[in-house]
Amino acid sequence: MNTCDRIIVGLCGVLLGLLVRMSPAHADDTLVTKQSHYTVAETIDRIARAVTDKGMLLFARINHADEARKVGLEMPPTELLLFGNPRGGTALMLAAPTVAIDLPMKALAWQDQVGRVWLTYNAPALLPVRHGLAAELAARLDPVGTLLERAVE
Repeated sequence: MNTCDRIIVGLCGVLLGLLVRMSPAHADDTLVTKQSHYTVAETIDRIARAVTDKGMLLFARINHADEARKVGLEMPPTELLLFGNPRGGTALMLAAPTVAIDLPMKALAWQDQVGRVWLTYNAPALLPVRHGLAAELAARLDPVGTLLERAVE
């Protein structure tokens, strides 16, 4: 193998490593999880208030524990809030249609086995990396992380 071939093989290895790192199997690297000082319901209530105070819309609130009970199953309190801004979200989807898989934004409040409550959400930095969004468009998402963090303080 000559020097050129070795360089090409090395570069292919680096590229493969990067692709594996960006694969859905590693998507949890882009999740942010913060402990909440409130119950699951209170955490979601606080986020819902903060979201509407900023002029965003609430699209859905899903209580997974309630839905589990309806089919005879039990799980700790777990609620998901879907929210966003159609004007901002549409601009992102026009720039990169695949971003629609990650919109509207989601906030998950859940209780662990020892009773602690957590808030988990996609890191705002996820969308530009995952969907190739321009920095100026992606910057519109920066305040969302701050809003969510403040809701659990």
